[in-house]
Amino acid sequence: MIHIQDYNFKDKKVLLRVDYNVPLSEKFEIEDATRIDASLPTINKILDDGGSVIILSHLGRPKGVEKKYSLEHVLPYLQKKVDVKVFFANDAIGKEAQRLVDTLPSRKILLLENLRFHEEETKGDVEFAEKLASYGDVYVNDAFSAAHRKHASTAVIAQFFPKNKMFGFLMQKEIDNLNKVLLNPKLPFTAVLGGSKIKTKIDIIHHLLTRVDNIILGGGMNYTLHKAMGGEVGASLYEEDMIPVAKEIIAKAKEYNVNIYYSIDTVAADAFSNTAYRRLYYTSKIPKGMEGLDIGPETIMRYREIILKSATILWNGPLGVFELDNFSNGTFMIADAIVRATENGVFSLVGGGDTIAAINKFKMADKFNYVSTAGGAMLEFCEGRTLPGIKSIMED
Repeated sequence: MIHIQDYNFKDKKVLLRVDYNVPLSEKFEIEDATRIDASLPTINKILDDGGSVIILSHLGRPKGVEKKYSLEHVLPYLQKKVDVKVFFANDAIGKEAQRLVDTLPSRKILLLENLRFHEEETKGDVEFAEKLASYGDVYVNDAFSAAHRKHASTAVIAQFFPKNKMFGFLMQKEIDNLNKVLLNPKLPFTAVLGGSKIKTKIDIIHHLLTRVDNIILGGGMNYTLHKAMGGEVGASLYEEDMIPVAKEIIAKAKEYNVNIYYSIDTVAADAFSNTAYRRLYYTSKIPKGMEGLDIGPETIMRYREIILKSATILWNGPLGVFELDNFSNGTFMIADAIVRATENGVFSLVGGGDTIAAINKFKMADKFNYVSTAGGAMLEFCEGRTLPGIKSIMED
């Protein structure tokens, strides 16, 4: 397999698949540029070698052409971050795109319009992939966060570059760091899993049970587990149909000798609001009408103790409704514990959209060993699945 650092891009037109699916405000201003910033090392390597860059990306889930999902919204920011001219094609294919590709000078960038304006992209259409492939000499996939999609530009296109395809720096870093955690972790290994639903975390929990020493649970998953053990969780979010699965997880953890921790106490409220009436309860004794929105102080103390005794930490998902300040303490205190553990030499890997939003809110994004730009792709990788975007590059 070709490694990007060993490749010379001089006079090459490079098709670079990135993930510029960034959050935008109502005024179409970028609210979090993490993914764009993460693509710059690969872009700069190509430009420094004397190549030109043709950027492929999607934004949102448009139904046909929708201006609010146009990549022209990311153009001003990208132009500010690079020292060369960035051209923009108002369609990914067609005469205008072809003209801009044909006339693109070395050491310049062309940003193509949102690929998902064409349904062929998400359908993994071979002809659409081949058309895109015709624009370049080399294909570089740097979109780990879209690597779990078998779309035209993330997987199908690679077949047209049998000798000239590779991972970008970001993609390689994502794979290397996830493998470091999953294949060769220092022990004890603790996974902190938050979020609202067990349904989305079943596979990762099962996969991690054979690898970790501790699993710490937060968010809505807590309440399903407590319900499975006969607890009362009031109006808290839980999944009735997942109760048998929760019981199975508890049994499997015992079988694999894995410590699985769920909240002891909960900060509950009478409404999903930052100004709602709040009260602390044992998680298994939340009264009717009260909804658990954050882990309580006893739980925080216990979780921090486990984290600070760990040697490897994987964190995916907030532990409460961190977006509301009055229910953000649990997520903040766990993030702080992971930061302290990291400062003491523990290897920490953090990922997932909501988790990144939380650490950005707490201004902690630079305090972990590695922050993954991915959500779904990171989860599927941690579940042990083969991701199409990775497989297509590694195949001869």
